[in-house]
Formats: sequence, C-alpha cells, structure tokens
Amino acid sequence: MALAEEPDRAPLLVASLRGWRRDWLRGDLMAGLALAAVALPAQLATARLVGVSPSVGLVAFIGGTVGFALFGSNRFLSVGSDSTIATIFAGGLATVAAGGGLNYPEAAALLALLVGAILIGAAVLRAGWIADLLSGPVITGFLAGIAVHIIISQLPAILNVPNAPGRLPSQLVGILRHVPEAHPMTIVIGLCVLALSLATSHLAPRVPGALLALLLAAGVVWVLHPSADVVPVLGSLPPVTMRPHLPSINTLRDLEPLLPLAFIVALVCMMQSAAVLRAYPSEAGGPRHVSRDFGGVGAGCVLAGLFGAFAVNASPPNTSVVAEGGGHTQLAGLVAVVLAGVLALFGAELLAVIPQAALGGLLISIACRIFQVREMARILRYGGTEILLVAASAGSVILLPIQTGMLISIVLSLLHSFTIIARPLCTELLRVPGTTVWWPPMEDAASKREPGVLVFGLAAPINFTNASYVCRRLTELVAMRHSVTLVVLEASGMIDIDYTGSRVLQQTIARLRDGGITVALTRLLGERAQLQAGRSGLIAALGPKQVFRTVDDAVRALRPQV
Repeated sequence: MALAEEPDRAPLLVASLRGWRRDWLRGDLMAGLALAAVALPAQLATARLVGVSPSVGLVAFIGGTVGFALFGSNRFLSVGSDSTIATIFAGGLATVAAGGGLNYPEAAALLALLVGAILIGAAVLRAGWIADLLSGPVITGFLAGIAVHIIISQLPAILNVPNAPGRLPSQLVGILRHVPEAHPMTIVIGLCVLALSLATSHLAPRVPGALLALLLAAGVVWVLHPSADVVPVLGSLPPVTMRPHLPSINTLRDLEPLLPLAFIVALVCMMQSAAVLRAYPSEAGGPRHVSRDFGGVGAGCVLAGLFGAFAVNASPPNTSVVAEGGGHTQLAGLVAVVLAGVLALFGAELLAVIPQAALGGLLISIACRIFQVREMARILRYGGTEILLVAASAGSVILLPIQTGMLISIVLSLLHSFTIIARPLCTELLRVPGTTVWWPPMEDAASKREPGVLVFGLAAPINFTNASYVCRRLTELVAMRHSVTLVVLEASGMIDIDYTGSRVLQQTIARLRDGGITVALTRLLGERAQLQAGRSGLIAALGPKQVFRTVDDAVRALRPQV
C-alpha cells in the first residue's frame, strides 16, 4: 500500500522535535537508553560486515541519527548502520577498491555521500512513490537472499576457519571443506550469542539480549584469556576521529563504478524507510511526510560519509524500541548518540576483547529476523503464483552478485505489476437474487442470469497493454452465450483509459452493434476516466443515452428494446 504524501509545513530543521514538552523528558531518556543497549552492539557487528573497524559503525550511527533528527520529521524513526544495505554494498566496494582508484574506507565514505545526495534529491522531487516499486513477495524474497548472504559470510568467524573466495555457493563449499578444522570454543561462543539474541527478541523484546550476549562473551575471554588462534578478538581498534572531511578522489571517473551501486542502495533505503514510516507514524492517522523523511535519511548518510563512515538506513527494530519504549521525539535517538560517542572515544579496551565469533553470532541473529518465514507462509497460503516471486527474487540474490539480484528483483516486481494490468480478471457479473446488485459468480451464493443480458465487468484501467485482451474476453463471453442482445459494460474498475484502449473498445462496440447487440456503459465513476472517455470519442461512439449510473438502470431502460 502506498504512503500518501501530505503538505509539510513544518520548519526545515528539527521538525521531529516540535511540540516537545518537559514531561516527555523521562520517556525520551528511557527510550534513548534502551535504544543504545539494543542498537550499539548491532552497529559494531554491521561495521564488521561492511569490512571496516567496528568503531566506524558507531560513527555511522551518530551521523545517521543526528542527520535525521535535524532534517527528518518522524518522531520515532531510528537511523544507523543496517545489515541489509551493508551486505549489498560491501561486495561492490571491494571490487571498486581492487580497481586501484580508491581505497576501501574512502570508497565507503564516498558511496555514503552519493546515496545521501540521491535520497535528498528524491525528497526535493517529492518522489516518495519510488518506494512502491517492489511488491511485498519480491521484498520478502530479496531479504531472504540477503539473510543467506549474511549467514554464510559469518560462518568463518563462528567456526574460526579461513574465508573462502568467489560467489556465495563457492564460499559455502570452501567453508564446508574447513569444518573439520573448526574450533569448538568459537562455535560455542557464536551459538550462545545467537541463541540469547533470538530468545530475548522473541520472549523479552525489552531486554537488550544482544548487549548482554556481547558482554558475556567478552567476560569469558577476559577470564579465560584464550590465545588469539583459538578465539580471535577484535583487538586494539584505531582511534575514532570525529573531524569532517571529504573523501579524496583522483578523477571524476572514480565515481562511475559507485553510481549504479549508490542508486541501488538508495532504492533499498527508500523501501525500508517507507515500511518503517508506515508501521510507526508520528501520530496515528496523522500526516506522513515520506519524501521529507527520505531527505532526513539522506542527511544522515551525508553526515556519516563526511565523518569517514558508510551509508546508513532506517532500522525497523531500533525504531520499534523508541516507539514502544516510551519515546516521544528524536531526543531519544540523541541520547543514544551521546552514549555511542562515549563508547567510541573511551571504550576501546572494552571493545578489544569482544570475540569475532560473538559479532558473527549477533549478525546471524539479525539475518534470522529478516528471513521472514511467517510472511512466506502467508504468501504460500494465499495460493497464487506470488510464492514463485519470493523464490525467484531470493534465488537471484543468492546465486548472482547482490547488485544484479537486486535489479532482477525490481524487474520481477514490475513484470508482476505489468502482468496484473495486462491480463486483468474481466468476468461476467450476475444479479444477486432479490437485489439490484450485480456480482461475480460465487460458489456459495445463488445468482441469477438475466435472459439475453450480459453484464461484463471491466476490472482494470483500459490501455494499450490490455485493451485487446479485455475485448477478446468480452467477445468470447458473447459467443458462449449465443442469445445475447444487450451487453452492459460495468466500468467501476476502469479508472483510466488511454487513446489505444478507447479505440480498441470502440471497434469492439461497433462489431457488437453490427451483430444486432445493444451496448451500454455503467458506473464510470472516476473523474479522470470520464474526461478521457469523452475526449477519446468513447461516449460519442456509445451515444449519451447509452451511459447509465447503475447496471440495473441500464437493464431496465434497454431491456424493452431487446
């Protein structure tokens, strides 16, 4: 379902804090503490997934949260590093860095600036509709593919075996070959962090299970002092420098390989942000400023890139912590930013003893949450072919480079939408006995067919993609009935008609009339469709006396002529 855009008359800056009251302070403080406990461990783990120092994940969280608090409008939306987009751009950045034009951290920061610029551009152009390019089943399959990527990428850390090169299937085969060399202690640490994170997220969502799991893992390493060969840890981290700077590029050609990746990452940010905004509006039933909030996420990406981090995104679980934890405004996020800054500047010793297997287990728990088994089951129970979209989208992301899989997912979604429009469900309508209602035939309800009358439901906009199909379907139904002398076109679903659609429909009406069949049009409700039907000559071809408000009016008026 698309998010409706409404005029945004809020101030340019800190709109998410407008109307703040002193009695909200306690709720924002408590929500900020809960957000820090839940979000900061994930920021460390996601930075490792990106391939940079874990402390850079804290910088990304700071930049994303401050940027959105300044320029966004939603009171609850939490922005920071995100495993979905991290998985997408990590491989692309590695390819760019291997080309020699940019080093990896510079490429990551530059990509963040490009993604931010695209999102801000989308906000200026009020392009919130872009978030609707992917259907639900395609998004479900895409996230499932991303989850598989995350899980396989973290198996070497949990098993303490070497990473395997190549595409995902080759990586899995290489990892399985090294399973006999796995270290039991890292497996235990990783699985315990995974189990505790999943258990708390399902049984006690308010408990910061990820934070407790990392602290317990760090405590085990601190007490037992295992060697780095047995349990690799993060070790000493480079100091965090909170000085803004532009990534250095040699020529504009350095941007070329990053631009397609930036557009893909920006599109995923739009889709995920729109989903979060739909789930957690600032006010129930209140205005939604989707485009503006795209700009807020874009501002977060720009700040993250200026401080040497990577692209950020809206986070569904972190947003739920703020909204359901008593938060009222973006002040909750700013409280978490202060704690993230303290950890980044003074928590190097604590971070150094965190086992890499623990971060791997935390990332796999995130992957398990975005692998939406329940949603897949609902799509399967729906009984249509859309479960095939889930499988195709997931398979393309798993078997191909993620960027390619993402593009294929977009194409699949658009093709699915095109197929629905190009092959709409147009059927005969029957009278419900004892009423003036005309309805598609139902197995569990009686319905009545009027002798000599065919009521045909135009269940879609009529345009160049489907006009021939719709008219062919109408002609087939007339031929099947044999004795039809009145055709009533029920047009409540025809909200739009283009030139080609009108011409094909007029030609079909002329053929029916040549065969001695009267044709009427009813329930043309859409103002746009009415205007286009008049301009294109459809109303003139029918004749004004052949246009009615209801099917029953048409049948009563024209049946005597039959």
